[in-house]
Amino acid sequence: MGMRFAYFMPQSSSTSPFWSLKGSLVLTAISVVYLVVSYLLVGFNSDQLALTGLVNGLYYGSVISRKFLIAFSIFAVYWIIFDYMKAFPNYLYNSVHIESLYQLERNLFGITQGQVLLTPNEFWLVHRTAFLDVLTGLFYLTWVPVPMMFAAYLFFKDQSTYYSFAFTFLLVNLIGFVIYYAYPAAPPWYIHEHGFNFYPHTPGNTAGLANFDRYFGVSVFHSIYAKSSNVFAAMPSLHSSYPVIVVYHSVRKKMGLINVFFIVVMLGVWFSAVYSSHHYVLDVLAGLTCALTGIGLFGLLQQTSWLKSLIGRMRSLTAF
Repeated sequence: MGMRFAYFMPQSSSTSPFWSLKGSLVLTAISVVYLVVSYLLVGFNSDQLALTGLVNGLYYGSVISRKFLIAFSIFAVYWIIFDYMKAFPNYLYNSVHIESLYQLERNLFGITQGQVLLTPNEFWLVHRTAFLDVLTGLFYLTWVPVPMMFAAYLFFKDQSTYYSFAFTFLLVNLIGFVIYYAYPAAPPWYIHEHGFNFYPHTPGNTAGLANFDRYFGVSVFHSIYAKSSNVFAAMPSLHSSYPVIVVYHSVRKKMGLINVFFIVVMLGVWFSAVYSSHHYVLDVLAGLTCALTGIGLFGLLQQTSWLKSLIGRMRSLTAF
C-alpha cells in the first residue's frame, strides 16, 4: 500500500477507461493484505478500515480523486509505518531515558520558583490558565490539518513543490522514527504520573491537553492519545517538526501574509508542546533539528536518479 499505487495506475485521459480490471484486482489484493498484516501485527482498529475505505473511495471516485490518491499515498506510507510501530516498542531495543533527560532539561532551561528549580513544564503546571489551556489546545489541533491542507493546496497549484513537501515530510518522520529507537525518551507528563520508575506498558496520556477536553466537555485529545503508538517516543517532537516543513515551503513560494499565519502556528505548536507537558524544550529543539536535517537531506536526495525517476513518474500520473 502507499507509493506502490503509482505503478499500477494507468495514465488518465479523456479516452481512458474509468477503471481497469487489473488495477481493481491489484488494489483489492493490497487492501486485503494490508488489513490482514495490520491485524496480525497490531490488532484491529477502526482507523485501518477508514484508511482502506478512503483509498478505495478515491480510486473509484473519479479521475481527479485517483490522481489525488496517487499523490497522497506518500502520507499513507507514513501513517502505516507509524501504526506498525506499536508492534515493535522502542523500549525493547534501548533503555528509556527518564531522569537523565529531566535533569538535563532542568539544568539548561530551569526556572527558579522560590527556592525550587523547575523545568518549563513544571512552571506552566503551576501557572496554567483557562485561556492558555484553550489556546494551546487549538494550536495542537493544527498539527495534522495545517500540513494536510497545505499539501492539498500544493497538489492543485504547484505539484513540483507538493512532491518536495510530501517527500520531505516522509523523510523527516523516518529520521524521527530512527531516533525514537536509538534514544527512547519519556515525556514530562510521565514523570508527573510515575516519577523516574520505568513501566513499559504505560498507556498514552492527554496530560495538559485534558484541560481543553474538560473545558469544552469533549474527548478530542483523549481519543487521539488513546491510540498512541508508544509513549516513550518524546524525543524528537515531530509535532514541532511539521510546521517547520510547512513554513520552509511556504516561504520559498513567497506566499505573503499566509507565511505569517504559518509562523504563528509553528511558534504556537512549540509552546503548546511544552505547556501541555507532552514535550521538553529539548524535544522541541530536536524536532526543529530533525526538520532542518530532513529538508537538507531531501535537497541532496532529489539530485539522485532514482528519486528523480520516482517523482517524475508520480508527476506524470497526477498531472492535470
